[in-house]
Amino acid sequence: MGRPPDRGSDSADRRRLDHGLLPSLLGYVLQRAQTSVFADFSATFARAGEAVTPGEFGLLVLVDRNAGISQTRLAGALGIDRSTLVPILDRLQDRGLLARNRSPTDGRTHALALTAAGRKALARFSRLVRGHEKRVASGLSADETRTLIALLDKVHRAARSL
Repeated sequence: MGRPPDRGSDSADRRRLDHGLLPSLLGYVLQRAQTSVFADFSATFARAGEAVTPGEFGLLVLVDRNAGISQTRLAGALGIDRSTLVPILDRLQDRGLLARNRSPTDGRTHALALTAAGRKALARFSRLVRGHEKRVASGLSADETRTLIALLDKVHRAARSL
């Protein structure tokens, strides 16, 4: 099997390659944007010597803002099933960032909370995310950023209702 062809710059590739209807498809454009945003997120955290994914960051924020949240409710908020959530919680708990406590109202469930180390880490992570967000939104005004977020939320709600 031969080597893949040598690629020039991204803009040169786009000029030579006919993308057909792809650039007009919301899903295609969202996926490309997500790939770029996640790559910057990963690079930001790697440069800082931190190891956290966008999903883990979101989970930590939700637990911080909703102390005592159950695993079921957290999975629903993240749009994932519990079987996907459990290994993530295990990793964060093993790193000392998260605690699972018996729910005071339902002994069958766990109430999730950040540990002291988790709160310190989240403060560090939040500073990194603010810089990352500033970079990825640098081509947009504050109003455009708010509008884009509102429009993407509408797309999310519409897709979830299907």
